[in-house]
Amino acid sequence: MSNELTKKAAEMLLNGATLLSEPCPYCKGVRVMKDGNALCVNCGKKPEEKHEGVKQNKESGDNSTALMKLEEKLDKLTEELSDESNHEKQESLLRSINSLVEIIKKMKD
Repeated sequence: MSNELTKKAAEMLLNGATLLSEPCPYCKGVRVMKDGNALCVNCGKKPEEKHEGVKQNKESGDNSTALMKLEEKLDKLTEELSDESNHEKQESLLRSINSLVEIIKKMKD
């Protein structure tokens, strides 16, 4: 994952983007979506959203519950970050968000 893509994804999340539960169809990387535009944090491609949903959940099996919980935690941390004004706390939250993104990516591979 390139630093530039990581920064862009973090910026998108800070600006209200959503982490998608479906991996990138090209590289199985983590994707974020803002204003209908999906971006893969791993390869940088912007795939179409047509194949969302049920098929991926069936294929992921037991990992789906853990992934859902991690994604919920990521949503909560992102929300907390948007309300935080303390710089040190923001840095801590960003480190946690980055760790969660990495874990989610590994689980989806």
